[in-house]
Parts: sequence; C-alpha cells; structure tokens
Amino acid sequence: MTGAAGLSTALCTSLPGQTSGSKAAAKSHPKVAEDFTFLFITDTHIQPELNAAEGCDQCFKEARTLKSDFAIQGGDHVFDSLGVGRERATSLLDLYGKTEQDLGMKIYHTIGNHDCFGVYPASGVAPTDPLYGKKLFEERFGNAYYSFDHKGVHFIVLDSIGITDDRSYEGRIDAAQLAWLATDLKALSAATPIVVSVHIPLVTAFDSYLPVPATTPKHHGLSVANAYEGIALFEGHNLLGVLQGHTHVNERVEWRGVPYITSGAVSGNWWHGTRMGTPEGFTVARIENGKLSTRYQTYGFQSVDPQNT
Repeated sequence: MTGAAGLSTALCTSLPGQTSGSKAAAKSHPKVAEDFTFLFITDTHIQPELNAAEGCDQCFKEARTLKSDFAIQGGDHVFDSLGVGRERATSLLDLYGKTEQDLGMKIYHTIGNHDCFGVYPASGVAPTDPLYGKKLFEERFGNAYYSFDHKGVHFIVLDSIGITDDRSYEGRIDAAQLAWLATDLKALSAATPIVVSVHIPLVTAFDSYLPVPATTPKHHGLSVANAYEGIALFEGHNLLGVLQGHTHVNERVEWRGVPYITSGAVSGNWWHGTRMGTPEGFTVARIENGKLSTRYQTYGFQSVDPQNT
C-alpha cells in the first residue's frame, strides 16, 4: 500500500512534526509549477455487497487510462469501519487494497469518517483497542495528515474527522493539526502554489440542497465545524484550490477567489445509483500555467439496486 509513511523522498514529504530539508531553499527560491494532471478519487465505500468491489475495479481501470502523475484518494475507502468489529474492518481494507492495485499509479490517502475503526458502540470495540479510531487507517496508509511536493506544487492532505466523546464523529481539524499546518505553511514562500485534500468539506453549500431537518443534528457532520481556523491560515498564500469529498455530489463553491471543489463519489449513492443528480465518478484535476482546473469523469457503473436520490 502507498500512504504517507511510504511516500517517495524525491517528493520532499513533510509529515506531522517534520519539516522537509528543502523547505528553506524553497522559501527563498520557489519553483515554477510545471503542468501536470492528477486524479481525485473519493468515497469508494468498498464492500462485498452491491457489486461495490466490481464497481471500484471498473472505476480504477477507467482512471488508469488517463495520463495522470498520481491519484489522491479523498477518503471513505470502505463501508464501513465505524460500526463493525476487527474482522470485518480488516477484510474491507484487504478488499480495498487488492482492488486499488488496478489504478496502477502512486496514490496518496485522505482519511474519511467511515475509515475510522470501531467508533460506534455497536461495533463492540473498546476505545482501548490498539487499532481504535484512526489507528487502523494509519497502520495501513500512514499518517492521517501530511504534505508533499510535486512539480513545484505543495500538496497538503488534512484530517477533518473529529471523534467525539460520545463515540460519534464530526467535521473538525484539531489543535495539534492546526499547529502543524501553520508550521508547514510558514516554511513556504507566498508564491508557492498549494492544493489541499480534505474529506469532510471546509466550504460547501450542501445544506442548501436539503430540507430543513426537524431536529438540530447533535454533531456538525456535513462540513468542518472550525473550518474558519484552517482557512485563516491560508491567507497570504497561493491556494489554488481545495478538493473535498463526503457529500457524494459534484459541487464548486468559490470563496475569496479560492475554489472549494467537492467531488462526486466513486460509489455514487452508496452503490445505489445517482446521488442528487451526480452519477458515480471521480475528478480529473489539471495544473496548467499555475492554475487548477477540474472536470468530473463518470465511468458507466450500473447499480444492481438503484435508489436514486
């Protein structure tokens, strides 16, 4: 598996608590970004049921035909680690790992809420389990947040999953990660182009597409509750865009000139067809002339149990 722990040193990776040795030079003499294409593939929600593994395989084989330097997985690799025991969670990750090989390219991983192990009490997993929460994900893929450089662009992969005291989750970037992010950004010149990957969106209009709920949700689950703290850290930097997952709809919201691009899901409506008009697919991203552009790519999956919403 390829994760933060196994990233190539040629890409000048920066992990939590670490700073790349080339950062000081980069701050004085920022590189001009080269043109390249990469993929943002999110919400695979792989499982043995609903032909999900076959759907992921179909998607990955379609994606590998595109000339891309690498892929970023935007989270929710499996369905589901939150409410199951170790045997099921491990088997889902094994299935994902086997299927991911069909992408045939380097992959960077973003943690999603469904990738967190045993959080729901129904899982029967104790919080003292050595793999509880994010630890199983990190064992498979490496650090939950990190950064890397590619052809003059600085990529930052954030962990937007906050595990709550009552054994649920919310969108949140914790204080330790915010401190790491501030340090990571401080080492960059203001001109360095930056692209961010995050699972639960920092900025989205998704609430506007839904009826008003009868009761106020207990936790802030559709976007990051303290997004303003992270967004503020990017002020004065050359943020090209933020790539997001979680809601399974294809959406672009621009705030202060920065596009926040939420990608539709590989799994569509959790393998039940189209999700609010967005079919199963992934995002093709292009860096060209120092700018980020994206397009949404479908791959023709046909649900065996369509329940379009």
